[in-house]
Amino acid sequence: QVQLVESGGGLVQPGGSLRLSCTASGSIYRVYDMGWYRQAPGKQRELVATMTTAGITNYADSVKGRFTISRDNAKNTVYLQINTLRPEDTAVYYCNANLMTLRPTKRQDYWGQGTQVTVSS
Repeated sequence: QVQLVESGGGLVQPGGSLRLSCTASGSIYRVYDMGWYRQAPGKQRELVATMTTAGITNYADSVKGRFTISRDNAKNTVYLQINTLRPEDTAVYYCNANLMTLRPTKRQDYWGQGTQVTVSS
């Protein structure tokens, strides 16, 4: 079994900051790409940022310059530093990890349960 546990969401005023964390645990052999997605009410889930094990990043245009993704490979943890928050950033943020499990040996995507980020004055 594999679990992705997120933390760090909350209510913040426009212009504020948050730091999201996500740790993968369980019967893991190797973690590949990790990233963050979000889903606002009435909208489809969208990519926010991803990061390879080598540190190559990819960001949605809407968050470039405001969001920073990082990871600690030794801890199977990915972070998302969110700055200069806007009301349109309000969404449930989901952690994603592409990883290979042990017994059975299988590579697939896993998702966290989501953490709510609300930007409002």
